[in-house]
Amino acid sequence: MLLLNYSHPLNKEQIARLAALLPDPVAVRDLASQVDRARPLDEVACELADAAGLSPMEWQTTPLLINPPALAPVALALIAEVHGRCGSFPALLHVRPVANSTPTRYEVGEVLNLQAVREAARGRR
Repeated sequence: MLLLNYSHPLNKEQIARLAALLPDPVAVRDLASQVDRARPLDEVACELADAAGLSPMEWQTTPLLINPPALAPVALALIAEVHGRCGSFPALLHVRPVANSTPTRYEVGEVLNLQAVREAARGRR
């Protein structure tokens, strides 16, 4: 599985937790996600996806896990772009704050199968 990390780099503890959650080894590709908010989001999302360096074949055949950018509009546009390239939604890495931590620390909370979320939602139409 390939983790496209558009957020903060993961520390050793977070990577260990991620490895415990997944059946297969994970390769991490850290990608910059600072964007000019004045630019159209569709262009930004395309460039962020291009930065992953995947071929059309790899987009369609590589199991992907996305740690999206923190800025919600950019994250949503990126997920739409990735869906278009893959033909389905990728898995999502949920990194959350550790309760009552000082200073604030973050942990890997879950790996969410976005395609499964979509399929379940279709039943609620």
